[in-house]
Amino acid sequence: MAFNGITIHALAYELNNELNGLRISKISQPEKEELIFTFKGSSGQKRMLLSANASLPLIYLTKENKPAPMQAPNFCMVLRKYIGNGRITDICQMGMERIIRFTIEHLDELGDPAKKYLYVEIMGKYSNIIFCSDDNKIIDSIKHISFHVSSVREVLPGRDYFITSQENKVDPTTITEDEFHTLLENAAPIRKFITKNFIGLSSITANELAVRCHLDADQSTASLTEVEKNAFYKSFKSLMQDIISNNYRPEIIKDNISKKPLEFSAFSLESYRDMDVTKFDSISEVLETFYSERNQFTNMHQRSTDLRKVVTTLLERNEKKLDLQKRQYQDTNKMDTYKLYGELLQAYAYSLPATVENKVTVKNYYDNTEETIPLDETKSYMENSTRYFDKYNKCKRTRAALDEYMEETEQTIIHLDSILTAISLAESENDLNEIRRELNDYGFIKKHIEKKKASSQKSKPLHFITDDGFHIYVGKNNYQNDYLTFKFATGNDWWFHIKKATGSHVIVKTEGQELPDHVYEDAAALAAYYSSCRDNDKVEIDYLQKKNVKKPNKANPGFVIYYTNFSMSITPGIRNMKIVK
Repeated sequence: MAFNGITIHALAYELNNELNGLRISKISQPEKEELIFTFKGSSGQKRMLLSANASLPLIYLTKENKPAPMQAPNFCMVLRKYIGNGRITDICQMGMERIIRFTIEHLDELGDPAKKYLYVEIMGKYSNIIFCSDDNKIIDSIKHISFHVSSVREVLPGRDYFITSQENKVDPTTITEDEFHTLLENAAPIRKFITKNFIGLSSITANELAVRCHLDADQSTASLTEVEKNAFYKSFKSLMQDIISNNYRPEIIKDNISKKPLEFSAFSLESYRDMDVTKFDSISEVLETFYSERNQFTNMHQRSTDLRKVVTTLLERNEKKLDLQKRQYQDTNKMDTYKLYGELLQAYAYSLPATVENKVTVKNYYDNTEETIPLDETKSYMENSTRYFDKYNKCKRTRAALDEYMEETEQTIIHLDSILTAISLAESENDLNEIRRELNDYGFIKKHIEKKKASSQKSKPLHFITDDGFHIYVGKNNYQNDYLTFKFATGNDWWFHIKKATGSHVIVKTEGQELPDHVYEDAAALAAYYSSCRDNDKVEIDYLQKKNVKKPNKANPGFVIYYTNFSMSITPGIRNMKIVK
């Protein structure tokens, strides 16, 4: 959920409880549009991060600090000058807007008590941090906005601070039941009805309200029965009552399979009850955790972009190469016809007319049919026969070479496809370095890894332990797959792999014990999850004892063969297992 009015309401309530009465001991500006306030009180030291970054505006309590520049920016200096030792006396949300106002008391130049306001506006690309006097005159802001940028509101020193009105929108915490039903008379989808009429409510909130009263968020309000309208208002009123009474239950919703953070919320979302939900006591902790974990996913994808591009380009190139080879192979299908033409011309050369024309029809003594053979009029019948034998031999040599080339190209494609899968499974820079090393070793890219990277710590296969103590290992790339299967596993250990696709080798250590049924399923689910088909609902997995897995001579890393195996269909995922770091 984005920073909507409900999240801001929960945040303002939490910040007021945590910071009210504390003194500001330090103000720093580590980034162009980011501030960190440090507070001290009887309960110890606390920090708050404020960011007006257009792509990621944030505000939350944090334990982390960031290094500040040697010379503080102007806005930071202004704040230090006025409120460097000020005390927080109130933190509140402005209506249901995405704005939090900090009231700060301090001593002015003459030592007299004074009051200042700090407005933090979390509004996407319009986000800002604005510092005002007690009569709401702007002293300074982290972003200066002139009329050349916005015709609605100037944000410049000396201007009056005001909040732009949202026309035709009402505060959802103050609306009456009659007013709510009156608004319902204007036909619109439930989702649009909520976002269009109420300040601070997002489409996620609209969807949640619909789910709570068993409606479809895309359903028109005009189609609602009286019973459904009453249920809708009851659901709406219940949520608003939680907001008014500050009854929050912060949570993060993650994808069940990838564990990627999808949404966060200040209250429980029934619409995501089937997803992986983690509860928190603090909305600040939710925000810090959500964006930190989401950035890990984003950063890994960005760091692997160069490798992904190289491998994808090589794959496309080899697929085109294979397609060309297949077309060339198709052309060699004429070789038997050329051989037949050569033999027939050789057999009938002395019984044919003396004048060579552009074609001749002879009897095919293999099946007693007539065969029309194209000829080169400038050559004799025997020379034409030799020409066809030459074409036959050329096609024969080409086919023999193509058999070898096509197998080599197909193996290269399989190898590159497995590397592409390994890139998608990479979880650290060490994982990416091992993939770079493999690309170097097999000549896909030039050897240009820096010494620092080459000497970095090698990544290890993933290690899981089931509830009943069985150890399961998962290779994240081809080198790890080879190591697990042919150096780490013993003959009676069980080996799992996705059928006819690229993915990890999964090894279950038996230690001489019989595996319970659920361990087979747990390992198969891991093999499905750590594969190129992890997004599928069901995946077929092959499994057998490791002693029956073989590696052909000179085969690429990760490539194996086996002939006797069991199979099962499984949903990809990480089941109730402990991961060993």
